[in-house]
Amino acid sequence: MRGHLSSMGDAAEAFLARAAFDRGPWLAVAFAVGIAAWFALPGPLAWVIAGAAALMLALGAAALWPADERRVHVRLACVTVGVLVACGIATIWTRSAMAGAEPIGRPLATAVEGRVLERIEQPADTRVRLVLATRDPQTGRAIKVRVNLPMERDRPGLGEGALVRLKARLMPPAPPMLPGGYDFAREAWFAGLAATGSALGEVQVLQPGASRGGLGALQRRLSAHVRAQLGGSPGALAAAFASGDRGAIAQSDEDAMRDAGLTHLLSISGLHVSAVIAAVYLIAIRLLALWPWLALRVRLPVVAAGAGALAGIGYTLLTGAEVPTIRSCVGAVLVLLALALGREPLSLRMVAVAAFAVLLVWPESLAGPSFQMSFTAAAAIVALHNAAPVRAFLGPRDESSIARAGRHIAMLLLTGFVIELALMPIVLFHFHRAGLYGAFANVIAIPLTTFVSMPLIGLALLLDLIGLGGPVWWLCGKSLELLLALAHFTASQPGAVKLMPQMGWGTFALFVAGLLWLGLWRGRARLIGLVPIALATVLMLLTPAPDLLVSGDGHNVAIAGEGDRLLVLRDTRSDFTRENLQELAGTRGDLLPIATWPGARCSPDFCSLSLTRGGRTWNVLLARSDVMVPWNDLVSACAVSDIVVADRWLPDACRPRWLKADRHMLTQTGGLAIDLSHRRITTVAESEGEHGWWRAKPAR
Repeated sequence: MRGHLSSMGDAAEAFLARAAFDRGPWLAVAFAVGIAAWFALPGPLAWVIAGAAALMLALGAAALWPADERRVHVRLACVTVGVLVACGIATIWTRSAMAGAEPIGRPLATAVEGRVLERIEQPADTRVRLVLATRDPQTGRAIKVRVNLPMERDRPGLGEGALVRLKARLMPPAPPMLPGGYDFAREAWFAGLAATGSALGEVQVLQPGASRGGLGALQRRLSAHVRAQLGGSPGALAAAFASGDRGAIAQSDEDAMRDAGLTHLLSISGLHVSAVIAAVYLIAIRLLALWPWLALRVRLPVVAAGAGALAGIGYTLLTGAEVPTIRSCVGAVLVLLALALGREPLSLRMVAVAAFAVLLVWPESLAGPSFQMSFTAAAAIVALHNAAPVRAFLGPRDESSIARAGRHIAMLLLTGFVIELALMPIVLFHFHRAGLYGAFANVIAIPLTTFVSMPLIGLALLLDLIGLGGPVWWLCGKSLELLLALAHFTASQPGAVKLMPQMGWGTFALFVAGLLWLGLWRGRARLIGLVPIALATVLMLLTPAPDLLVSGDGHNVAIAGEGDRLLVLRDTRSDFTRENLQELAGTRGDLLPIATWPGARCSPDFCSLSLTRGGRTWNVLLARSDVMVPWNDLVSACAVSDIVVADRWLPDACRPRWLKADRHMLTQTGGLAIDLSHRRITTVAESEGEHGWWRAKPAR
């Protein structure tokens, strides 16, 4: 056994010794693996075992090769990886215990009196969101809730710090509607929200909040000022670029930007922060150079870098300090520091430091698409531009300005393709859809936003101080109209959006492992990363679309596989429900009520239909109401059915041949995705484990 380990150690040592790669980024990867393990593993026992195994790896390597110079690389890798994985598990577990908020026990309508912690304006939805510090009306414990208030009920003084009283309908944060769906319960857990809901009736302001002051109030005033100067959709986009406030953007524009692959422009990230810092850096160094006395005595790049860093930090705080913004700010500050010290500014180590900083403070962000997309895009850009062929392609040479511009345009297009390919697994995993023409759209959209729209917004705001910003706002509006026109045109093209059914965790992990290897390794060894990517691609393409989708409350049922249509038990006006059903079924077909489908037999209380899947016929019985039906009729109908779905409790005497998904079962499993051909049932509970946001889900 020892000899076998020794030979394996020799092979690993030789491989690591030959590899010319930066070891720093892999430390951030090891820390992230520990955090991911905590999310993926089911409960405390598994977390303890995983942490102990990681520490045993570190201790075992140190004990097995204590001072063996032939094993220096292997020993160092095992020790650091083991310790960092264990630290990742401990960090996210601690964060969950400290930040997690147990939800209220059940839905209720009650009087709420509390202090306004945050005010979020959403003009596009004609509402204001208030985050309140109050007490649970059932237990008396201090909790934080978020309440939606129609704009017509808004009141003066209803800002941060106000003491208010209102009646509201409160709900525990909702778990995913279906397997692979959006997990709001997890997000609310780490945000400290115990309930969300809507205000009923008028709001009483017992004590007005601060009318001025605070970053939130400053952000709202800036957003309102921009929208007052520039109306319509361009004004909403300009407000988002200037203040990070996306509440006024129309849903149609959001959808077009998403399907065109341009949503990243709406989220304040590297593009925006870099533009602000670069502008301040260039302006500062040019202005300071006009002062000869200072230029002869001070290193102007250092002073200009300091000014740019302060501008970037201020912009990050003003726009809400979300994960992409913080990552971009940290990365930009590191670039400025490298420039001031005369070091290489763009490196994967810089991206890794920013990622480690974010994960150390907000480890839960690893599970969200914002973190994954932000850092994947940044790492892809740096890895691409550090590749030897790309460096040679972009290197200076004696050529015409047209040829130079052509090379840079070609590089911009290649960068767009690389980013789209790197982000596609993440987008498909979280959103089950991907815009296929984003690389082409970004070739126009990124320069337009960076070099035209954002400078015009900054200049217009500056000129507004003396009342001369009007003409510049007009130009800015035209540039943003062009951006929106590009988004709508791209999104409307045939095949612009590809829908895929839910990607499994194992498939997603293979994609991530392959991308990390491709991006962080160097030389020919990096091509090994293509193996897991190819395997993951095959698995993704072979993933069957579910035949039946059942929501966690049993109220919504969808049946796929009947042409392009998606049969639904109940018609819905909810865009959220409709999009969830379509995306997780992998189809953009229209929703057709089952009652109108010729193959279904429906009464006011039940629908029954037969589905042919996997070479056999399945008889399905779906409850439509909560009206009591005759006992014998119900028992007989269950006995001749393979699957019974109901949003209420069914008696034990109801015994279908394969599956009874009534409220009793769905309370334990959550939503279901059923593949009849392979007789496989996927549940929401499988991905939730014993994490606090799922364990605390109220029984129904």
